[in-house]
Amino acid sequence: MKPSHPTVNLPASKTPAQLDQAIVWHPYSSITNPASAYLVERAENCKLHLADGRQLVDGMSSWWSVIHGYNHPVLNQALRDQIEDFSHVMFGGLTHRPAIELCQKLVEITPQGLDKVFLSDSGSVAVEVAMKMALQYWQGKGKPDKTKFACLRGGYHGDTLGAMSVCDPITGMHKLFSQTLQKQHFIEKPHCKFHEDCSEHDLQDARTLLRNNHQHIAALILEPVVQGAGGMYFYSPDYLKQLKMLCEEFHILLIADEIATGFGRTGKLFACEHAGISPDILCLGKAMTGGYMTLAATLCSPSVADGVCSSGSGAFMHGPTFMGNALACAVALASIKLLLESNWQTKVLHIEKQLDRLLSPAATMSGVHEVRVLGAIGVIELDEAVDMAIIQPLFVDAGIWVRPFGNLVYVMPPFIIDDNSLEYLGSSLLDVLGRYLANI
Repeated sequence: MKPSHPTVNLPASKTPAQLDQAIVWHPYSSITNPASAYLVERAENCKLHLADGRQLVDGMSSWWSVIHGYNHPVLNQALRDQIEDFSHVMFGGLTHRPAIELCQKLVEITPQGLDKVFLSDSGSVAVEVAMKMALQYWQGKGKPDKTKFACLRGGYHGDTLGAMSVCDPITGMHKLFSQTLQKQHFIEKPHCKFHEDCSEHDLQDARTLLRNNHQHIAALILEPVVQGAGGMYFYSPDYLKQLKMLCEEFHILLIADEIATGFGRTGKLFACEHAGISPDILCLGKAMTGGYMTLAATLCSPSVADGVCSSGSGAFMHGPTFMGNALACAVALASIKLLLESNWQTKVLHIEKQLDRLLSPAATMSGVHEVRVLGAIGVIELDEAVDMAIIQPLFVDAGIWVRPFGNLVYVMPPFIIDDNSLEYLGSSLLDVLGRYLANI
């Protein structure tokens, strides 16, 4: 029998919200001094319905994953159909059609040459898998000293231990663990922005670092074109193309982390397409299941797979319990088909134009550093970090769900958002931000 805990009093009279504050530890939060979380009773299309009766237009796609909106009938049906057969079987020694068909579809739609697929539980784990692949590849190639990674300043790749080591040590939210993490090589964030060409000067830091350290570097890991949680920065596709060439010159693998950008968010199905490159290893997650379930994938080229399996073990040493979960694979396959059969490119371009029109007036506000839009991503970068305790309730009171971090107020709405809802989201965001900046 589990012993009672004398320091926590949870009477039956507690409301769900009170119970949540007492025992549920939310992401990036203090459990001893918890902020209030808003109780969601229902979600549909692009709206969240709170327990108190309020409706919020969702500007976050639940951390960028719910591209088809909530409660989509096609995705609901995919889960119903699969659960009639089975929900999960172990993936060691067994397989099933949802996983096979999903992996086949991923090979078909991702950049050319990524023919091997490893499924995992989350984006951070997909990055860990990619890093382990790179390390094991070089062991198989007889170069065990290639144990380090090159990374871009401003990058973010997840919160597990290996992934944390390749996040920006300043903006990556992991300074507390700096003495524990493996020390990696960091390249200065590119100065050439999305619509700019890349000069030799822009590449100088990368070229110098890779030339001087390539004998110890297994791979360069980056978020192609869009750096996500490390700063929402959009850099030149030409820079990415040149980095790929540098990796080839110095015999370094290229890992593209498309967990945030994959499946259409930037206006291309995958952000690598902006530069016309294929990485050696590709990480996917978030929108792969349409935000329904946690699932991620790490794809690699046959040459990487051969190197991995030529190492001492003869096998890739990783295997999550819920790898290839049948429910997750079924809904992911349905989500990808739903995306590809829609006019998603037209819709994302329309969202981009609408966001640009709606958010650009913020550039004249005192306290705003820059406004930038790419695909279904709109970012307002402020001079200073926001006070979440003040600004979050203002957004909710205005009927929108926007979750800033640091000095970034941004939106990444579902692709199915209608014009009126997006108009309301953008205008309400600017109204709240204007009032907030005027009173700080």
